[in-house]
Amino acid sequence: MIRSATTRSLVWCFLATALVACFLSLQPGVLWAQEGGAAPAETETDATHVLWWLIEVSGWIGLFILCLSFYFVAVVVQQFLELRSTVAAPPEILEECDRLIQEGNARDVVKLVEQDDSFFSRSLHAGLSELEYSVDEARDKLERTADASTINMEKKISILATIGTLGPMIGLLGTLKGMIRSFMAIAISGKNLEASEVAKGISEALVLTFEGVFLSIPAIFFYAMFRSRIAKISIETTMLADDYFRAIVRMLKRPRTAAPSVAPSPAPKPAT
Repeated sequence: MIRSATTRSLVWCFLATALVACFLSLQPGVLWAQEGGAAPAETETDATHVLWWLIEVSGWIGLFILCLSFYFVAVVVQQFLELRSTVAAPPEILEECDRLIQEGNARDVVKLVEQDDSFFSRSLHAGLSELEYSVDEARDKLERTADASTINMEKKISILATIGTLGPMIGLLGTLKGMIRSFMAIAISGKNLEASEVAKGISEALVLTFEGVFLSIPAIFFYAMFRSRIAKISIETTMLADDYFRAIVRMLKRPRTAAPSVAPSPAPKPAT
């Protein structure tokens, strides 16, 4: 049974969260293990202190960016699994269609593609279902169904473009929040200016800006890469479905071999 896209996204979000959490918890020990010794207590304390400092500085804006990053990882992994030529046009479906076409069994071809939910099967079934009206209308239906499948695939990756656009904007929001905090500390302190309070605001502004840009760069990259892959898969699968459609049309137009008819015997001539 094929799981829904939402279920897969939730599963990959959980796996991504678990992997990131394990990486953050094991990072100091792994680095020191590579050097051949145990991690000193002071180093572990410093690493933990820096981690908690980043969490504290990031605040709720950083938490939102972190949730977006988990969802981003889930979408990327899901699209890597789905945007493949073997998923758009399953080889076993193509082999079965070839066999049925060679046997001249168009009815079973229609039943086969009707039961499959791939890009190829949906497009071919849409064309074959309109074949009773005219070939031109059937091919038009095939192309329109292929276009609809392409739009559906592009809609799944549109969230990557949204993340790539929102990342810097969320980071800019953090920048404004941090600068407001710094100038507020300067305004309140008066003559007794506390550099630590000003530094907290500036560090918050820089950290949140970095997190937003760090999220948006890979999101834009994967969006462009998946758009290119979708265009390639769409063109190849549509042409493949059209080739099979043409083969079925030629098969249906092929005259069937009729059984040899027995010529009637000539009537006897009347006796003279």
